Amino acid sequence: MVEVRYKVREVLDKSKIDTFLQQARIGHLGMVDGHLPYVVPLNYVWTNGVLYFHGATGGRRNQVMDDNPEVCFTVCEEYGTITNPVPAKTDTAYMSVMVFGKAQPIVDLDEATHMLQEMMYKYVPGYYNRPLSEQHVNKYRSAVFGGPVQVYRIDPQHITAKENPIEVGQMFKPELS
Repeated sequence: MVEVRYKVREVLDKSKIDTFLQQARIGHLGMVDGHLPYVVPLNYVWTNGVLYFHGATGGRRNQVMDDNPEVCFTVCEEYGTITNPVPAKTDTAYMSVMVFGKAQPIVDLDEATHMLQEMMYKYVPGYYNRPLSEQHVNKYRSAVFGGPVQVYRIDPQHITAKENPIEVGQMFKPELS
C-alpha cells in the first residue's frame, strides 16, 4: 500500500476524488518497461469507480502492459501560484490523484461501446446527435494507424490524492504590460 507522505495535503473525501477524476481531462499512465519507467499522457474516463482509456491495438504501450499489467495512472491539475512575502513559502495550488491497479484489455463489446460513449460525452458533449452503436465500435478502424481501437480498464487497487487549495487573495496575477 502506498501512503501519502505529506499528510496535511491528503484528500480522503471519495466524492471530491470522484468529481476531480470525472472532470480532469488528461492523465498519465505509468508503466514498467523491463527496468525502465514508461509514461504516456492519455484522455480517459472515470465512471462507476473504474478508469478507462483507449488507443491503438499493438504498439509499445500495449506490449508493456501485456508484459506487466501493474500500472499507476496519475491525474494532476495546477490552479496557479500562491504568493507569500517569504519566497520560500511561495507555493502551487493543485490537486492530484494516483490510481494504482492492473490494466486489463476489454474484450466485451458492450463495455467497450459504453466506455467510448462516455469518452464522447466527456470530450465532445452534444456534438454527435445519436449514441454509438456496437456495430460502429466493432467495425471502426483508425485513420491514423489502420487498426481497431483497444479499450483498457483499471480497477483501482489503491488510490491516493493530495491537494493544496487555491488561497483567495494570495494567487499570483501577472502584471499586464
